[in-house]
Amino acid sequence: MTPPVTKDTRYEPVPGWAKIPHGIWLREATAVTVGADDRVYVFNRGNVPVLVFDPDGNVVDSWGNDNDPGDVVIRRDSYGNAMQFWNTWFKRTHAITADHENHLWLVDDVGNQIHKMSPGGDFLLTIGTGEQEPRESGRPFNRPTDVAVSQKTGEVFISDGYGNSRIHRYGPDGEFVASFGESGTDPGQFSLPHNLALLDDEEIVVCDRENHRVQVFSLDGEYLREWRAHKAVAVEVVGSGDDAQIYVAEQGPPPVQQGVARLGNRVDVFTRDGELITRFGAEHYGQEPDQFLWPHSLGIDSRGDVYVAEVSYVEWGRHQQPVVDNPASLRKWRRVSG
Repeated sequence: MTPPVTKDTRYEPVPGWAKIPHGIWLREATAVTVGADDRVYVFNRGNVPVLVFDPDGNVVDSWGNDNDPGDVVIRRDSYGNAMQFWNTWFKRTHAITADHENHLWLVDDVGNQIHKMSPGGDFLLTIGTGEQEPRESGRPFNRPTDVAVSQKTGEVFISDGYGNSRIHRYGPDGEFVASFGESGTDPGQFSLPHNLALLDDEEIVVCDRENHRVQVFSLDGEYLREWRAHKAVAVEVVGSGDDAQIYVAEQGPPPVQQGVARLGNRVDVFTRDGELITRFGAEHYGQEPDQFLWPHSLGIDSRGDVYVAEVSYVEWGRHQQPVVDNPASLRKWRRVSG
């Protein structure tokens, strides 16, 4: 069980934690989750979409591509940019979640599907036809972003964020139940719901990214509360009741403020009501071990160590001259005190 965080808790980066074998090109880690036995699952945009690590950073399994490494395709990302991708089982990797039964839930945003899979890569259930619904129609899906699963009921909650402003609710067998949400900036509205997690299986915590906030709802979509976080992009809940704590990753500022200190690019830990307990990450962005380039996903293991996956290539590397093909995008921060 992960110990609670206090204001005295301190983290330190683990340089070079991920030991990527020769022949595997990560490009950018994209998404991370921690499963049983503290195995770390990384859903990346390289030539092997799923890499499985032990806590020491060794790759112990990998899957997601049956094709020749030279088999590539050109697809448009969620912002309309034409980019080269490997021809794998997935069109564009976006999010991964390990549930209470150690099943993996993988979100393919351009593919408009959510896949329930075994830890070894067997397909168990797919939600979504793969056909993209009209933008802001409210109908699933238009480039979904994340998934959370109820430990009590097995229900599945999906944020449909890039082309919709909705949270969808499904039964454990993939049957549609209900949806809520609309675009806007008022309480209960969304500007790109990017990530979500369940709090005590009674509330939904949503990263409302472009509104720079975290919002909390009942399971039926009733707005409950919110707090500010700079481009809140990823969320994980640890603990329950009064001991519940909410980890939030923040992305950095727009280009006009690139390089300005203390604007995102960090991880915060909040109480269930949004009171800041602690945070970590350098004041400026970068590739050094204590910095972030563009956080996108996070996971926490049983010791309280934190793993952060970034989309460093699409948001930073490809814009550099010359292009940085494989920038830092997978970080481990070890809990050292508190």
